[in-house]
Amino acid sequence: MSLGSDGGGGAAAAARSREGSPGKDGFAPSALGTREHWDAVYQRELQTFQEYGDAGEIWFGEESMNRLIRWMEKQKIPLDASILDIGTGNGVFLVELITQHNLLKRHASPHCMAMTPLSLSQAKFGFSNITGIDYSPSAIQLSGSIIEREGLSNIKLKVEDFLNLSTKLSGFHICIDKGTFDAISLNPDNAIEKRKQYVKSLSRALKIKGFFLITSCNWTKEELLNEFSEEFELCEELPTPKFSFGGRSGNSVAALVFQKT
Repeated sequence: MSLGSDGGGGAAAAARSREGSPGKDGFAPSALGTREHWDAVYQRELQTFQEYGDAGEIWFGEESMNRLIRWMEKQKIPLDASILDIGTGNGVFLVELITQHNLLKRHASPHCMAMTPLSLSQAKFGFSNITGIDYSPSAIQLSGSIIEREGLSNIKLKVEDFLNLSTKLSGFHICIDKGTFDAISLNPDNAIEKRKQYVKSLSRALKIKGFFLITSCNWTKEELLNEFSEEFELCEELPTPKFSFGGRSGNSVAALVFQKT
């Protein structure tokens, strides 16, 4: 389950519609927040892949994946660190995590606690302890098919509802969300409680000092800080595309790194 694009396409525009102010939890309910919607999306994408070999849309664009991988390389995250992709969709990001080759020679941010450094000889193999979850069985079937086509076998895939997470999915070094929290925020059935449950599930999934990387087209930096401040501290804001309109400028998406306290 993923949502939107860095360019702010139709899905992003629909997702951003509100009733009331952010402080009053005024997101307008949308089909984008329902399991039925995403089941239908991935059933269509699975059929398209089976017929034409098209993996489907890269949610938030290719640059969104590169942005996260660059940060992980900059922090010298070890290649065997356990990584959970929340709402993995078609699994393309999982493939990128495995097959990426470039180690960026940058210093770690002094505001973040970096993990054990990885070597240049290790970097060419990509990350090796990756799990992708999605509550849509069709999404998991699609991602499994794409991963198989790429000749990869060391990625774990599970049909899981993150709001009712299995106790076995815990102790991760890194959790990644590209649009799942956005979709949950649009659920017509008590989205406020579902957001609170998301934070609880995230806290259980991450180990102490683990990192949470979130990309959102619904939430601003300040709003995300408010949502996650109870158990997480902001580590870094990642650069994202900017736009200008009517003399004002802003970001089309927010990309933040939190660390579990």
